Amino acid sequence: MSSSKTLFFKAVFFVILSVAILACNRKKSQENKDNKYVLTKNPEETEAYFFVATSKTTKSIISKSQLAHHKSSEKAVKDISRQIEKSQNELLHQINKIAVQKLIIINEINTAVTNKDVYELQNKKDAEFDRAYLNSTAKSLSETIRLFESVANETNDTVILKLVTHYLPKQYEFLRKTEKIKKQIN
Repeated sequence: MSSSKTLFFKAVFFVILSVAILACNRKKSQENKDNKYVLTKNPEETEAYFFVATSKTTKSIISKSQLAHHKSSEKAVKDISRQIEKSQNELLHQINKIAVQKLIIINEINTAVTNKDVYELQNKKDAEFDRAYLNSTAKSLSETIRLFESVANETNDTVILKLVTHYLPKQYEFLRKTEKIKKQIN
């Protein structure tokens, strides 16, 4: 009787151990899948990432647009760059205002790396500059759109959702206008 109890407890122990190991492995694989797009499911961290990433992209767009005011040879490019700069400055102001309210610090790390597009634009001339500006701005606008759509799916914060619903259509509009001007120039 004693040896059968021992065997029974050993069998139960191994079953519990096996189930625990399988559960741990499943949890790790789910975390790896989730980490592909979002580092965490913590809403505060997701929102902080959104503010920092959007601020970085917005500042880059503003810098490129300011450069386009001076270097562009096309009136349409100068006009759209002014419109984009104005809208992005408003967006950046709103992002900073909300970030301060949420106690999120947006600092600038590796600005030389993040402004690589701006440095490359400075070396372009005439029509080459216009094409490079429009391509780079379209890419940055697309990135901002992805950030807006991503945070809209990840958060329930009404302040952030209001910001997204106000500025997302503007980002799409500027992307369409930029693409239209690119076609006209080419």
